[in-house]
Amino acid sequence: MRVYLDNAATTPIDKAVIEAMLPFLTENFGNPSSTHWHGRQARAEIEKARKTIAELLHASPSEIFFTSGGTEADNCILWGAVKAMNIEHLISSPIEHHAVLHTLEEISRSKHLPLHYVDLDEKGNVRLASLENLLQKYPNALVSLMHGNNEIGNLLPLQEVAEMCKHYKAYFHSDTVQTMGHYVHNLKETPLDYLVGAAHKFHGPKGVGFMFVRQKSKIHAYITGGSQERNMRGGTENVAGIIGLAKALELAYQDMPAHRAYIKGLKQRMIKGLQESVEDIQFNGMSGDIERSLYTVLNVSFPASEIGEMMLFNLDISGVSASGGSACSSGSESRSHVLQFLNCPSERPSVRFSFSRMNTQEDIDFALQKIIEIYQNKNA
Repeated sequence: MRVYLDNAATTPIDKAVIEAMLPFLTENFGNPSSTHWHGRQARAEIEKARKTIAELLHASPSEIFFTSGGTEADNCILWGAVKAMNIEHLISSPIEHHAVLHTLEEISRSKHLPLHYVDLDEKGNVRLASLENLLQKYPNALVSLMHGNNEIGNLLPLQEVAEMCKHYKAYFHSDTVQTMGHYVHNLKETPLDYLVGAAHKFHGPKGVGFMFVRQKSKIHAYITGGSQERNMRGGTENVAGIIGLAKALELAYQDMPAHRAYIKGLKQRMIKGLQESVEDIQFNGMSGDIERSLYTVLNVSFPASEIGEMMLFNLDISGVSASGGSACSSGSESRSHVLQFLNCPSERPSVRFSFSRMNTQEDIDFALQKIIEIYQNKNA
């Protein structure tokens, strides 16, 4: 038996999404930029998908642009906003996803723009008073703060931050990759300027995502060379992927309250099982707080022991797929920048377990049993 508990990295694709995509991998294969019948059919389906996503998010179809995923969308928005809005200051946090953090660092270097970091509390939460102080001190700023932290599950009060940025006339971008498809986003009510989504985080295909760009905060193209996406992104569209993205988001919104309750139950089962079976178990960031963190993410700090460095390996050979942090940093020898910033003890192995509606209680129980066996073997 193998159990997959790394859904924050990617989720299994829904069979209904595959079925929606298949016709666009076989008979409906036209290039949407072509003017003949085959091209027009593909173009019509792309626009239908754009309308579906816009309606779910309470946005205009003209504000939705398709990309290759969340990283491209973040890059496009951050570089584009700096150029189009004559940004003078950048404001972010030191525990953002590298798609944002590294991009802002490069923009700061190349454009000679000061990059300011908000203060965080001991759990990694943004101190809103610090953000407000920065907004007061540094006008014409671009703020980038993620809605849900992919490693420790912390949630940003998105509505409050968006309204604060609007009050101080700052532009606000939020990496919503971990919350898209898991939380409701109503862009009529939340006055942020930019957000992003990646289909594979909510049971859609890999290699496709989108960005929302509010009409009043329009940016310039990041990828040039074609007039696709209303001159915003050169390159032939991933038609099947776009169809799959729209279908996956539609399915996510259809049963979101039920999915949320179910997945929260799995996370609570994991927390309770760990607390009952492993001494001195701790949880990094806010992830152990079931009501105040991503219900899909649990970052576990195991007690220090000689098996620490081999914990992920032992889980893997025992049939449990989990991660040590962001999948985008796998293969890197450096420790998670998020856990480092929070001063999480390096001698305590940290494992991120992340859940989806396709997991079962049996999956959780299997993982717990393998963890117990790993510690029993250590003491044998």
